[in-house]
Amino acid sequence: MVFTPSPRYPDPRVRTLDPSFARYVVGNAAVEQIADGGRWFEGPVWFGDQAALLWSDIPNNRVLRFDVESGAVTEFHQDANFSNGHTRDKTGRLISCEHQTRRVTRTEYDGTITVLASHFNGKRLNSPNDVVVTPDGAIWFTDPTFGISTHYEGGVETPELPGQVYRVHPDTLEVTAVVTDMSQPNGLAFSPDASTLYVVESGSPHGIRAYSVSDDLTAVSDGAVFVDAGEDGADGFRIDTDGNLWCGWAGGDTNGVSGDGVRVFNPAGLLIGAIDLPERCANLVFGGRARNRLFMTASTSVYSLYVNAQGLPY
Repeated sequence: MVFTPSPRYPDPRVRTLDPSFARYVVGNAAVEQIADGGRWFEGPVWFGDQAALLWSDIPNNRVLRFDVESGAVTEFHQDANFSNGHTRDKTGRLISCEHQTRRVTRTEYDGTITVLASHFNGKRLNSPNDVVVTPDGAIWFTDPTFGISTHYEGGVETPELPGQVYRVHPDTLEVTAVVTDMSQPNGLAFSPDASTLYVVESGSPHGIRAYSVSDDLTAVSDGAVFVDAGEDGADGFRIDTDGNLWCGWAGGDTNGVSGDGVRVFNPAGLLIGAIDLPERCANLVFGGRARNRLFMTASTSVYSLYVNAQGLPY
């Protein structure tokens, strides 16, 4: 997509909707397009030790890499099993959600693949979508049916399980279902103290739910609506050190202004800021040396913006 950078500072695409958001805006930073030419970009993950960003181009069945120092975009991995969400574990290994194989995998240091989860109670997972690693090293992932509903992002298959959120034990790899009251769980993230789990519901009703997390980080309870997205669509998101949710967003046009981009909610669920993009934003991640550069995978392009906030390291 042809992108025209803002000709002036501050970038009018970065909008303060509540005075509390002003502190997170860098006045002389603007939205940049760092990659384009994709079909459906998703699953960004930051590699600080390489100063590089990886992300999925799901329909093209590949993972791409952006090198910060050179600005080069290269193909990191082809035949990626239509992978979607990614993260890193506590030792830096890549964790991936694969649609085609219906599993969650870990890439070892030598490049070999370890399967972390593929079944629950003897039945195949649907199409693992997004993934995070908690401070105790456990892996939490969502499992909607998007990757097996068409051949575009995987392959048409019959679901064997309802849409759920799962936890993989860091040592035994035992898989347990932790959220079972959603139809299409999507993006997920934890609050700074890991006491709250936020999960996007991409089924009905659209929005974000919040769950209390047990002290031992193994279970959740008291799920409640945190954000009602209405007719819009929340997707992947990340949380900063102040507990704000930076959410990939898809919205309709209002008076000719697109609702696509990023919406920022404070810990009370109040919409405080927006980053308008010309495309629907599927997911995002904080990167850079200080985790203050927001990378946004938005349909066919990847955009970035420096902000005065720091993303959580998980």
